[in-house]
Amino acid sequence: MELKGIISIAGRPGLFKIVSQGKVNVIVESLLDKKRFPAFASEKISSIEDISIFTYEEDVKLTSIFEKLYTHTEGKESISHKVDETEMRSLFIELLPNYDAERVYLSDIRKVFQWYNLLLKEGLLTPSEPAESTEKERTEEVASEKAEKTSTEKGVTKKSESPKNVKSAAPKVPKTPKPAASKKAPVIKTGSSRGK
Repeated sequence: MELKGIISIAGRPGLFKIVSQGKVNVIVESLLDKKRFPAFASEKISSIEDISIFTYEEDVKLTSIFEKLYTHTEGKESISHKVDETEMRSLFIELLPNYDAERVYLSDIRKVFQWYNLLLKEGLLTPSEPAESTEKERTEEVASEKAEKTSTEKGVTKKSESPKNVKSAAPKVPKTPKPAASKKAPVIKTGSSRGK
C-alpha cells in the first residue's frame, strides 16, 4: 500500500494530502472537508507511511495494518471509529494480536479505523499487487539464469578451444630417448711427469 503525500497533523482531526510545498511550509488539503491551508514545520506532522503501531516484538507499519483490514473487510468499509470500545478492541486484536496494550491507547485504535475508512472513501487504499511484483521477480530470475548460462557456455567454449590453440601453435614432437650416459673411469692425477 502506497500512501505517499498523506500526512497527519497533531491536534487536527483526520488526514491531509500535501498539495504543494513552500520554503517554510506545505499547503495541505483536508480529506474530511477538502479545505486547504498552510502547515508549518512547527506543527507536528507525520507521514502515514512512517507511522507504526507498538507490539511486544517489532513495531508494525500502519500501512501493513491497513492492508490486513482491507483483506478482512474484502475492500469494504470497516467498523466506525465511534463504536463501542470492546467491539473495536476485539477487531483490532484480530488484526494485530500482539499489540502493546499499555502503549497503544484507545484513541490510537480509533484513529486506525477512522483513517482507514477515510482513505477508502477517497479511493486511496489499493492493496499491494503481489502478482506484478512476482512477475517482475520472475523476469529478473530468468534474465539472471540466462546470464549465468551464457557465461558458463563461454567458459566451456574457452576451455575446449584452449587445447586446440596449443596444438596448432606448437605441434607435438615425439621425444627421442636420450643415450645412456657412459661411465668413464675416473682420472687420477699423480705427481709430475716432467722428468720422464
